[in-house]
Amino acid sequence: MLYIGVDLGTSAVKLLLMDGEGKIHKIVSKEYPIFFPQPGWSEQRPEDWFSQTMEGIKELIAEVDKDQVAGISFGGQMHGLVILDNEDKVIRPALLWNDGRTYEECDYLNNEIGKEKLSEYTANISFTGFTAPKILWVKNKEPENFARISKIMLPKDYIAYKLTGVHCTDLSDASGMLLLDVKNRRWSQEMCEICGIGEEMLPKLFESYECVGTVKEEIAKELGIPATVKVAAGAGDNAAAAVGTGTVGEGMCNISLGTSGTIFISSKKFGVDKFNALHAFAHADGYYHLMGCMLSAASCNKWWMEDIIGTDAYAKEQKDIVKLGENHVYFLPYLMGERSPHNNPNARGTFIGMTMDTTRADMTQAVLEGVTFALRDSLEVARSLGIHLERTKICGGGAKSPLWKKMIANILNLKVDVIESEEGPALGGAMLAAVACGEYESVEAAAKKIVKIVDTVYPEEELVAKYEARYQQFKEIYPACKPLFEIIK
Repeated sequence: MLYIGVDLGTSAVKLLLMDGEGKIHKIVSKEYPIFFPQPGWSEQRPEDWFSQTMEGIKELIAEVDKDQVAGISFGGQMHGLVILDNEDKVIRPALLWNDGRTYEECDYLNNEIGKEKLSEYTANISFTGFTAPKILWVKNKEPENFARISKIMLPKDYIAYKLTGVHCTDLSDASGMLLLDVKNRRWSQEMCEICGIGEEMLPKLFESYECVGTVKEEIAKELGIPATVKVAAGAGDNAAAAVGTGTVGEGMCNISLGTSGTIFISSKKFGVDKFNALHAFAHADGYYHLMGCMLSAASCNKWWMEDIIGTDAYAKEQKDIVKLGENHVYFLPYLMGERSPHNNPNARGTFIGMTMDTTRADMTQAVLEGVTFALRDSLEVARSLGIHLERTKICGGGAKSPLWKKMIANILNLKVDVIESEEGPALGGAMLAAVACGEYESVEAAAKKIVKIVDTVYPEEELVAKYEARYQQFKEIYPACKPLFEIIK
């Protein structure tokens, strides 16, 4: 049988067709626009997500026996606020995960409601990207829209609803809303009251690998697939990427270098970071994970390459980078503010250390290193909790760079396992669909069968020592700049 994985990203939806053995038959990508109405704001139209997903599925399965399609599932950009009226029409464009407008609402939640109470209710504190402060923003700034809300959804769940007619979400994605009692895997009544919403406005909760329903007859007819095709709840993009890299079960790690950057640590036990720098979320395998998330990762390199120096020759630019561990230029990768571990929407991208002999290659190197140093910040929080890691998987667009993988290995002092398919959330979505259809008995069983390690990048003792010294300098830069960020915001 065939399974479709839908990776609903920030710039495009990527669709993947996989068979029951894990072989990938085809990949299709469809772009859609993103809007920035004001500095720090970020929005998209849910209708664009659905139309492009439908077009992508048609192209994906155009040359296969459509009767073999058995299941569809998702990995989706997290935290985005989709609000529907009582006719299930979209009320306003979705506020995205990297939207920073909710700093007042976050201050209210963290300081007036209190971080301790938030952590007790949800295992997390408020970050500007989370969904609950977005709901409060609509309540405070657009009361006429708030009054019309009948259903509150996350981005990928809008696609699932359009396919099945079921208002649903999964526990991994719901964990990032600041509305879920993560430990007990249920909606938090306290958070609903704080946000002024009823639990009936929230979608039904499922495990990521559970079937939420089958495709509607009109959808089946339009796509040419059986009406028996199952739709699984899917997962937030980072949890889905973790499934796609086999980061499931106890004590596994995955680093994602996509638009955002994450370090993802899976666990069979529930645990909370007492510093609230890492997120404590439910995982797509039915257990839990800790995650550090930075808002700009590979997108920093894209900005530097395409918008600043004006080239798309990524590999060519990296060829001139040879003095690893010796760069005097540093870059703070906070182009959209920052989440983990600083939780500061006012933080900004910053170069420091340039001299008259600084080269273009030095600046490019600083961007790659800055993202990696920032990931190390979150890793250090995990280490302070007694978590011991020796290796990590890696995925995302940045994972295609041999140089960046070498930096990850040496700056974080971890063995970096490269997997055969670096398709991340799309592959994870297809695997979740396969579990929902009974192809595999569990997510762990699917990962064990499908995910294959093809290479490992090892840390080098001398380079680890050089980068240790550089990291100690890097981590002093943000505290020094933080007062300035409050002035120049």
